[in-house]
Amino acid sequence: MATTEEKQELVDTIKGPRYYHIQLWGYGAEHAYASISKEAHDFWKEQVDEHGDNDLVNYMLNAEDGNFEFENIESVPPEANFLSDDEEGIGACSQWYEMPNEFEHIHAVTIDNAQIEINEVDGLEYSSKHIETVIENKNVNEWANEISEETDYETEILNSVEDTYPDKGTYIVQMLSLEKGTFFDGIVETVGAFDPKKLKIQYSETTNGEDVVRGITYDGVEVDNNGGDTNGKGFSAAVWQQEF
Repeated sequence: MATTEEKQELVDTIKGPRYYHIQLWGYGAEHAYASISKEAHDFWKEQVDEHGDNDLVNYMLNAEDGNFEFENIESVPPEANFLSDDEEGIGACSQWYEMPNEFEHIHAVTIDNAQIEINEVDGLEYSSKHIETVIENKNVNEWANEISEETDYETEILNSVEDTYPDKGTYIVQMLSLEKGTFFDGIVETVGAFDPKKLKIQYSETTNGEDVVRGITYDGVEVDNNGGDTNGKGFSAAVWQQEF
């Protein structure tokens, strides 16, 4: 004789699939990190320490066309021209989001500033009709803690994952495009009602130490991120020596 769970699963299957629209939004950034030479690090570190990151940001935004508006330097010496595609620092320059020797690049919301909303919809298309709100504008950390408490901490929504990169080198440059808006937008197809305990939000630490969302799975299957819609809030740049 079929169990209650088996009967319910049969009923759910007969009813057909259900669809849930998942969104994460808040504050985050487009992160880009690259290895640079000691000479480039030393030049820019002195400038940033003394005057802030304005000239470094200006250089990284305008190196491709060379139309700089520096505040505290006259020009960038070849040894500090790390966006040049030429090792001597005299060739054409790349844009900051395509840096030579880049080892990490991600567009993501930070865990501490992420909100989640989940709505049942009537299909897989972005324009699908709204049926019911399952989770409305919840802080990700707070919501994850609620689920853990409800399950006596047997269920963890937030899963730390480890990212591996090629050798970062000793000297690092960072460029952040600070942004606000939707960073994750995907739809889950389920049999039966959405089960929050099956949702896993994967995160890891970026090179500068921020915990950011790397992806979402539901019932062990990765949810495709169909892209977000964010607005730029400014830029931030830094250089530092990597500690081993």
